Amino acid sequence: MRRRKKSSQRKRIGCVSYYLHHGAWFLYYLEYQDGVKVQRRHKVADTEEEAAQIAAQVNAQLASSSPTPFSFTSVSFSKLRQAFLNHHETVVKSSPATIRRYRSATQHLENYFNECCRSDLAHSIRADQFVAWLRKQKISPNGHPNTAKRTLRDKGLRFILEVCRSVYIYAAQQRFLPPTFENPFSKINLERMKIEDAKPIFVFDAEDELRFFQKADDWTFPIHFILAKTGLRSGELIHLLIEDLDLENGWLHVRNKPELHWKVKTRRERSLPLIKEAVAVLRRVIGDRTSGPVFIRHQFDAFSSPLGNLDQIELQELLQQRIAHADSGSVLTLSQTMEEKLARSVWLEAGVIRSERVRNSFIRTSKLAGLKQSSCPKSWRHSFATLLQDANVDPLIRQITLGHKPSEDARSGGLGMTGVYTHTRATTQRREIERALRLWPQSLAYARQWASANKV
Repeated sequence: MRRRKKSSQRKRIGCVSYYLHHGAWFLYYLEYQDGVKVQRRHKVADTEEEAAQIAAQVNAQLASSSPTPFSFTSVSFSKLRQAFLNHHETVVKSSPATIRRYRSATQHLENYFNECCRSDLAHSIRADQFVAWLRKQKISPNGHPNTAKRTLRDKGLRFILEVCRSVYIYAAQQRFLPPTFENPFSKINLERMKIEDAKPIFVFDAEDELRFFQKADDWTFPIHFILAKTGLRSGELIHLLIEDLDLENGWLHVRNKPELHWKVKTRRERSLPLIKEAVAVLRRVIGDRTSGPVFIRHQFDAFSSPLGNLDQIELQELLQQRIAHADSGSVLTLSQTMEEKLARSVWLEAGVIRSERVRNSFIRTSKLAGLKQSSCPKSWRHSFATLLQDANVDPLIRQITLGHKPSEDARSGGLGMTGVYTHTRATTQRREIERALRLWPQSLAYARQWASANKV
């Protein structure tokens, strides 16, 4: 008859016992979770002394009904997702565009839980199975239901997984996961995931740029000329107000407008020098207007937009009045999303251009110019940065002008200690940017001709 192996000797502190098992010390105790008594058994230390200290700590927490280091609250992924999005809206104060991207990315994982998982608990996920499922899904590239569907590109898939990893980092911080549960998306090593099907970036040369401008109509040309000669993001251009321009001195200021619920992507305000051709183009676009968006929707003339005669301060006051009016008729305080919708309505009534309208005009003009590979107005920003590189413009000036967020130490601007001790004068920035833009004289000559022509 086989003799049973003698169990390890247990030691006890209060209601917590600790024991040696396979060379490591474990804790065992009972704890209430969601009104149900559950067993806890955890490996805690390599030495008896450390195990005793942890057992005493846990016993004290149990006695005071405080959560122990190993306690957690199980939640469904649906609830975790909503908590994560609310955290970014109310605590982190992420931009509405960022929250929309996070919502779209996490919707894929919620769909996976609903379709493929027996349990809806967040910690029941298998990341490898989710990735395999995700690669088979077909989506509409622009979100429209009638668009031809395709599988996710590698870049889009990696973004979804990066957001899911952030969700589970947040879940661990909020104790929604078992203490021994490892972030399933950290094991995938997303940084090494290859991007093999990315669309090539189209970069203009001098001839392509001139051909594009010659095919552009009078509404399209100034928009894309300013994008090409300043490196602005499309969102920065459409939210540019006349007050942001200093045409007398040849400067354009990219400023955050938090009171109107718009901020620069990286939150980094900057000033851009304008060559004289850009100043001339902007003067023709603005005409006699003294306030409102620089570029307005082409169905409006100079003064026909409902709020086109209001400056930034007046637009801010109007928005606050609308928020206060909506808030007075609601039981709950308005969410950031609702305030964003009200702000968007103010921008639209002021005549601001929709971002998709800029993209559509770019695609249409590119086709007319025979530039079939060019499909995104971001090409102007790539081309502007490349032109500065061709002209050997100092990297610090390039960073300042493009408004890039430093990827390393914020004090050094990503340039090491040189960035801390280097201060770029406005005159140097102007000289270097103008020197680079003068490398392509043909389009500048065309701009001078356009700016001096009579309005159609």
